[in-house]
Amino acid sequence: MQTGSERSIFLSTMPASGGDRTAAISIVVVSALLFACAVPFAGVPLAPVPAFVASYQSALAINDLITAVLLFSQFGVSRSRALLLLASGYLFTTIAAVVHALTFPGLFAPGGLLGAGPQTTVWLYMVWHGGFPLLVLGYATLKAHDNGTRMQTSPGRAILISIAAVVLAMAAFTAFVTGGHDFLPILLKNGHYTPVMLGVVSTVWCLSLAALAMLWFRRPHSVLDIWLMVVLCAWLFDIAMSAILNVARFDLGFYLGRIYGLCAASFVLAVLLIDNVSLQAQLARLLGKLRHQAASERNLRNERDRIFSAVVESSNDAIITKALDGTITGWNGAAERLFGYTSAEAVGRHIDIIVPPDRRTEIVDILDRVGEGERIQHYETSRVRKDGHSVEVSLSVSPIRSASGDIVGASKTARDITESNRTLRALTGEVEERQRIFETSHDLILVTDTAGNFIQVSPSATTILGYAPAEMIGHSAVEFIHPDDLENTRREMRTARRGQSKRNFETRYIGKDGKAVSLNWSGTWSEPVRRHFFIGRDLTEKQAAEAQLRHVQKMDAIGQLTGGVAHDFNNILTVITGTIGILEEAVADKPELVSIAKLIDEAAERGASLTKHLLAFARKQPLQPREIDVNSLVLEAAKLLHPTLGEHVEIKPLLADDAWTALVDPSQLTTAVLNLALNARDAMPQGGKLALETSNVYLDENYASMHSEVTPGNYVMVAVSDTGAGIPAALLERVFDPFFTTKEVGKGTGLGLSMVFGFVKQSGGHIKIYSEEGHGTSVKMYLPRATGLNQTAAEVLISANVEGGHEAILVVEDDSMVRRYVVTQIESLGYTTLEAANAADALKILDTARVDLLFTDVIMPGTMNGRQLVEEALKRQPSLKTLYTSGYTENAIVHHGRLDSGVLLLAKPYRKFELARMLRLALAS
Repeated sequence: MQTGSERSIFLSTMPASGGDRTAAISIVVVSALLFACAVPFAGVPLAPVPAFVASYQSALAINDLITAVLLFSQFGVSRSRALLLLASGYLFTTIAAVVHALTFPGLFAPGGLLGAGPQTTVWLYMVWHGGFPLLVLGYATLKAHDNGTRMQTSPGRAILISIAAVVLAMAAFTAFVTGGHDFLPILLKNGHYTPVMLGVVSTVWCLSLAALAMLWFRRPHSVLDIWLMVVLCAWLFDIAMSAILNVARFDLGFYLGRIYGLCAASFVLAVLLIDNVSLQAQLARLLGKLRHQAASERNLRNERDRIFSAVVESSNDAIITKALDGTITGWNGAAERLFGYTSAEAVGRHIDIIVPPDRRTEIVDILDRVGEGERIQHYETSRVRKDGHSVEVSLSVSPIRSASGDIVGASKTARDITESNRTLRALTGEVEERQRIFETSHDLILVTDTAGNFIQVSPSATTILGYAPAEMIGHSAVEFIHPDDLENTRREMRTARRGQSKRNFETRYIGKDGKAVSLNWSGTWSEPVRRHFFIGRDLTEKQAAEAQLRHVQKMDAIGQLTGGVAHDFNNILTVITGTIGILEEAVADKPELVSIAKLIDEAAERGASLTKHLLAFARKQPLQPREIDVNSLVLEAAKLLHPTLGEHVEIKPLLADDAWTALVDPSQLTTAVLNLALNARDAMPQGGKLALETSNVYLDENYASMHSEVTPGNYVMVAVSDTGAGIPAALLERVFDPFFTTKEVGKGTGLGLSMVFGFVKQSGGHIKIYSEEGHGTSVKMYLPRATGLNQTAAEVLISANVEGGHEAILVVEDDSMVRRYVVTQIESLGYTTLEAANAADALKILDTARVDLLFTDVIMPGTMNGRQLVEEALKRQPSLKTLYTSGYTENAIVHHGRLDSGVLLLAKPYRKFELARMLRLALAS
């Protein structure tokens, strides 16, 4: 490729200026005017002057030869193929002019030299004036395709080949027109031009015109292009004047045409000579500039070396140079301070003086790598000071090259990183601790930017909200905050940004299952990083515990109130019932008053029954607990219920053969069973099934932690289950309130369940109601075992024999509190757990994860229950094992027709060993 300087100093590449164009046009215009003035006189005969031809041809040959030499010299630098062709064209005209002069008749011989005939000179003139335009056409064509590329061959070789080609071509043309003289058309006869001559010369003239047009359209124009166009214009005038418009040799046109050609050749030569003089001037200036630049660079190098030495000595990093064999050749002040050796002590010794013995092989490896030209950056290692203390350093090692490029040594920079590494390790430990806190925190930790978009989210988000951190990061907090709490949250964030940190406020977030989760937040704002930092504590369990406590307190308060009312009401009734007999005797002879007295007596009895129920709820009724066989009592109750409930209700006792005896008041238990059965009948107006069930249950510490009123121990469970309409979830918490009823006015007092509740609590037991709308209700009474509250030795052995596993278990439970409890228990057994709040979420998990066991509730909200979930799950994973759980008892579930016989079900509540046993049983099935 040509450099910018080359393109600016050669006429072949220098862009033509406006002045160049103006000068060229001026010359062409003057030539055209002169040509126009001479045209009428072109045929005027003049005296033959052969010396003119000799002088003209000699001058023209010298001009063209010098021009060719100058063009060849420019080609030697630029190596442009187009320029080589143009130089060859001028060499061609040089040789053609010489040959033409030698063959011209009367110049050197009467008939011309080289065996010339009458037509030889004319034909050589045509070859001469036709060959040059062809070579100019070639120049214009190659100029457009060169695009600055350079010939790869040697310039001298290319020039020699071009000279040889031109000489051979001219020799061939000369031989052809002399040897084939008799066969060529006659162009000149008796000193005058023939019509054939006009045709041939017109063709030659058109070639010059074509070359001129080609140059004109090959833009952009160089200075050389402009003057070549001037030459071609003069060439056209020359041919027209000396071969077309004139009549014969030595007329006015003959002389003027040749003068045109000579002037054109002189123009280009003059321009090229001026170009060379300018080039020499530029070279002289360039040489002076280079000398000045060399002196400046020498001074600059000396100054740079001085500054470099100062920098090396003032550097805080130790800079050491050494030969490839490890001999120290340079040792700056920082190296003295770092390693304790002075420069005099270190230079000339081996680098091993600062290398621990166990790292000597490291030095060999480093020097080998540097010897191969490798650069080693930030290599951390340890070195030894003169006093024996170890120091941690970061090394950067580079090869040192000689002037010839050979690697002769190594330059090493050593930076003390002992303290920075100590700080980094402390910082890394602190970051690791904070990351562990972040990852293991049970609280929700959030980091947001100024716009409220999540930057970091702790993994606890999955447990609290159901979202994986990746599902929240990059999203705005607005998408998760409850709409009613949004403005309050924004106000707290603005307050934090004003500098008030550790703000405590409550905000509800919407979990993935669509439920609101209340969180207590502590937040702060960091101005340096412009981030909000929040820690949110899940209030779900706290609120549930508070709600349970409030419920207990409410029931206690209602119990105190109803007990007091019942006590006072009993006093009133005592007076009424005590005096009604006297009144009846006094009005015995008055039948109408006797009926009124009986009406009062019946009302008093009803009032007494009412107070009895109120005292039962208030746990103030007089109980006579004794050890009873619950199976016998339930069977007796079933006999009483048959005529009461009617034929449309099927009663089925499902009693455990090994049921324990319970310590309760038998009459009160009978009443409780009857009350529950009557409620079940009312819930099945079209008929249904009633299950009376007994079993032995141990309520452990985990269950007791979820129900504060429960004492861990052995209980006899008596369950009454129906297939009725069920109780709406919103009313479940109120069913034990006195006087609460869903029946029509006059169809019930609302004291039945409250009496059962009071009786069970007063007996030291526990009651649990489980109901699903459209599926039925199951009420479980846990009565204290007569033999005591502690486990027997056999039960302790069973409970201790807990077997876990490592399989993956998917827990599906809509109650978040129960789900969390179950997941904790299963994880404590060693299993991997996944959890879902409904069937839809469970199926999403099954689509992406491999699960060994599906542990699902039977009745769930939504369009799909547990049984339907299992059917869909088995389509996805046919080898999946299943285990059901339900608040209903197993017998009641099967009895209601919700599960096939033999399907595994774990009834709530259950102990840990029961859970472990059923999980292993299900996995092995």
